[in-house]
Amino acid sequence: MRGNITMGRPFWLALAMATALGAVGVLQSWNVALAILNLQLISAVMALGVNIQWGYAGLFNFGIMGFTALGGLAAVLVAMPPVAEAWAAGGRGMAMAAITMTGTAAAVWALQRLIRIKALRGPAVVLVFVVGLALTRSFYGPSVAAIEAVDSSVTGFLGGLGLPITLSWLAGGALAAAVAWVIGRITLGLQSDYLAIATLGISAVLVAVLKNEDWLARGVKNVTTLPRPVPYEQDLQGQGWFMDLAARVGMDPFLLSGIVVKALYALLLGSVLLALFWLSHRALHSPWGRMMRAIRDNRDAAEAMGKDVTRRHLQVFILGSTVVGIAGAMLVTLNGQFTPAAYNPFRYTFLVWVMVIVGGSGNNGGAILGGFLIWFLWVQAEVGGPWLMAMVTSGLQEDSPLRQHLLNVAPHMRQLLMGVLLLVVLRLSPQGLLPEQRGKHGLAQQQITTEHS
Repeated sequence: MRGNITMGRPFWLALAMATALGAVGVLQSWNVALAILNLQLISAVMALGVNIQWGYAGLFNFGIMGFTALGGLAAVLVAMPPVAEAWAAGGRGMAMAAITMTGTAAAVWALQRLIRIKALRGPAVVLVFVVGLALTRSFYGPSVAAIEAVDSSVTGFLGGLGLPITLSWLAGGALAAAVAWVIGRITLGLQSDYLAIATLGISAVLVAVLKNEDWLARGVKNVTTLPRPVPYEQDLQGQGWFMDLAARVGMDPFLLSGIVVKALYALLLGSVLLALFWLSHRALHSPWGRMMRAIRDNRDAAEAMGKDVTRRHLQVFILGSTVVGIAGAMLVTLNGQFTPAAYNPFRYTFLVWVMVIVGGSGNNGGAILGGFLIWFLWVQAEVGGPWLMAMVTSGLQEDSPLRQHLLNVAPHMRQLLMGVLLLVVLRLSPQGLLPEQRGKHGLAQQQITTEHS
């Protein structure tokens, strides 16, 4: 009986989520329901990436915001057309700065390995680093000023490659993976709480760079009018077949075009989520996945069996960050603009962690369910909070200070709701709504020897 209940829980929870979305479509509008669905799909991808790191290996990465922003940056670098004037003004100087910076890093690496005398190695490294930094800045500073001076109200940056924006989803994952490799090499030796602090600080640095380096992606001026992978609503409204369709179904062409565009986005985003879920499921139930859970459950035993724990942690850290980077590129594609100032730890770190914890860490389906559920409640709480507070204070006078205060703070009730929901789930179901499923042969560490080198 217990097995049947466990098997049936995902179905009933998914049905309840679909019913809630249908209710939004009926009671509010289908445009709103599809808009929520699209952001639920992206949130589920983010939660899946965090679950790969935390649920598989127990890595406490609190830098989700930074990897999401890197995915958004990839959308700009891939999809926006290049700004020829900016390249002519400072492109050569930026290339020279990149060359000197790379050469300096290579020289420092070589000196550390070639000079065996410790008393000489330190001064030599410092000298090369200082000279290389000064040379890099001599190219970088004038080039940045020249690029940002090119029609700064419209461009003021180098632009991108002008490729289809869906390619940026792969590029976002690749960029996040490259940065994750660097961060992982630095931080994965830390314990869980220090790792969380370090990754949070590094993600804040990444976002600060995106805000201030206008030549890269216009900084706080934002990049707008990003190309779209689906038609524009006005383009559909100008098609005769679409107008005939709207007439046949008896809908306003303006409303129908919004529904069609959002439905096309949902198909694209949903296909990516399904592909990532399938790959994650295969990885989790492979010998590699069982080994990762064994390391998570008992690191000392895994090391005693000869496993390179730091290397495996780096692998899973890169994989999870790659998925988050893909989600970041998808989000910018959906929004049609890149806004570095919008990235904040609450929305792009804490809320994603709530999704994983509530859904069920270690369970890919649970992470996806958490992404859907938490985003739905987050959006609807902003609408339902004022309504609920108006009902609660209906017995008070219109000019009552208490009533006015409660109505003013009602839009912020969703933060309170997230906290209360997290506490309730942790109290009643500590492993989440869909707990991790253990193998029938016992704990994962008992299967650690199944990995083939």
